[in-house]
This record gives sequence, C-alpha cells and structure tokens, in this order.
Amino acid sequence: MRRHFLGSWVKRLSATHALRRAAALLSGLALAMGAGACSAGTTATNGGSDAYAEISFMLDWTPNTNHIGLYVAQELGYFKDAGVDVTILPTAQAGAETSVENGVANVGFTTLSNVAAFNAQGADLKMVFDLTQQPVARWCSLASRADISTPKDFDGKTFVSFGSAEQTAVLRQMIRTAGGSGEFETATAGTNTFQALTNGQGDFGGFYVTWENVESELNGPALQCFVASDWGVPGNPDQLGFAVNDSWLQDAGHADALERFLGAARRGYDYALTHPDEASDILVEQAGEAQLDPELVRASMREIVDGGYWTVDDPDSVPGTVDLDAAQDYIDFLYENDTYTDADGSPLPAAPQAADLATNEYLG
Repeated sequence: MRRHFLGSWVKRLSATHALRRAAALLSGLALAMGAGACSAGTTATNGGSDAYAEISFMLDWTPNTNHIGLYVAQELGYFKDAGVDVTILPTAQAGAETSVENGVANVGFTTLSNVAAFNAQGADLKMVFDLTQQPVARWCSLASRADISTPKDFDGKTFVSFGSAEQTAVLRQMIRTAGGSGEFETATAGTNTFQALTNGQGDFGGFYVTWENVESELNGPALQCFVASDWGVPGNPDQLGFAVNDSWLQDAGHADALERFLGAARRGYDYALTHPDEASDILVEQAGEAQLDPELVRASMREIVDGGYWTVDDPDSVPGTVDLDAAQDYIDFLYENDTYTDADGSPLPAAPQAADLATNEYLG
C-alpha cells in the first residue's frame, strides 16, 4: 500500500512527458509482449453490451486490501457474469499512471492528485472510480515521542520522505494551522518508514490508517497520527481509485467494457464490506505471490468496514463516485502552493479542474 504515498504524495514525476513515456515503454515491454491482454478487445465490432471484452488492470503496489474487490470479483465470477475477461497485472517500475497512458494497461490504480500532476505534464488520464470516500492518509510519529503532541511539533524536525512538492505543501499547512512556522527537514528512506522512525533516521512520516496503522496496532511500534483535513488542508487529499487513458475511453467498445468492469468490481468491493473475512481469505489465496499476512489483511478489512472509509450513506455499498467539489478544493490548495508544473517545469497558468480529471459517467 505504500505506492499510494509513493504516488501523489511521494512519487517523483519525470522531468518531461517524453522521459515518462520512454520509461514506461521499457519497463512494460515484457508485460505487453507476454500478457497479450494489454488492450481491451471485443468479439463484436459494435461495442454492444453482448460483446465479450478484455480488460487489463495494473496495480499500483503489492496487492493489499485496496485491491480486494478485484480479486473477489475474479474469484467469485463477477467479471465473467459481466462479460469481462480481466487480467490483473503487477505494477511496473514506471508506475500504473504511465503504463495506462502508454497502453501497457487499460486501467490502473492511482489517486486523483496523481492524475492532476501527470496531466499537467502532458498525460491524458481520467479517473473513473474513487474507492476511498473518507481520508485515509495519516501523518505520524512514534507514540513514544513525548515531544510531539500536535503537528506544530513537527517544526524543525525530520520528515521521512521520498520527495514531493505536494507532501511539503500539506505538511506546511498542517504545521502552520497548529501554530508553527512550517519548516522541517527531510530524509530519504527506503520502503519501511517504521524502521526509519525507530532507528532515528527521521521524526515523522506518512502512513495509511487502513494498512500501516493496522500493522502498527498488531505488531508495533505504536504511532501517534494526525489527519490533514483536521489541520487546515481543504478537500479530500486521499481519493484513491481507477484511472484510464481518456483517448482509449472515447472508443464505444472500450467505454462499454469499462462500464461492465466497474459494475463487477463494485460487486467485489461490496462483497468485501459484507463478508470481510471471506474476502480477506480470497485476497490472501489469489495474491499468493505477495505472501500477505492473513491476520493483517483481516484486520485491515475490519478497519475499513468499521471506519466507513469506502462508503457514504450505505455501509454495505461502495458508491465509487468522485466528489468533484472536495477534489477541486484540494487541487486549488495545491495550485496555490505552486505544486503543479508543466513538462518544462513551469508553473501552470491556472489550477487543473476536477471536472476534466474525473467522471462518474461509467458507474451505471
């Protein structure tokens, strides 16, 4: 699940659109040649609902509960019922966004803020499904740190980082809202932020409440965490879900295939909400290469259900809709903090528009 923080929060965007394209083509070549399912196709040419469709989906990181609905839909035959043959691809080195942009995969797991950042540099991505309806990111220090009680206490300390203008803007706002100056140091770490904090490499870092916080509760070390929206950051920074290449979507057959895919995936996520233990077992078994801890997966799903992170009104149903107003509030905040640049590294003349970056049209 770290890839989400390695996405809009901490992933380094390539300097130019051309470099991103070249990197994706190199890293995805073997997948494109071997999988044979990296372009959606149908047995009929009219794109009608009776056509049989193929969809390739690229993960953003190691399989985890964010992806559980896909594995459930695959195992329980929901994709088959919808007339969709789905191939789940492991993440490429270049990331799901660049792979979707270049046709290595039809659909990829990402964040809306990633879509905004990539499109600012020349990509043509569109978010079509938002899994997380409530903020899931947390900014945490070890609970043993008696000198940290609010984000103000991050002032002058060291953030365990992978490098991002977005994370800097968010943390500065949180610190300033808490009464601090918003100045902190950064230290680059590997994928294990827990280790970086316990060995003294840094003082605080970014985590997800539905995975790393659960891991912390199960295995330690204990964390003290803060939510960005509680400390002056507007909107919802954590809109995680599915994106496609908008030009791919313009084909009627692809649009029909996507709608059927999303309907089946939502069935999978709904099943996970109402049968969290059974769905967890499916994920562990079907994603065997990830060697997931069954206890962690089950505890993660219980946290998701109890916290209502995927739902709005109905606790048993994932709406999948993108809240465009909350998205725009956050995008405007990032724009005002000089987060977005074009392929040449120049600031954008205007803030990206959520209505151009996302659509709920294909959710049925």
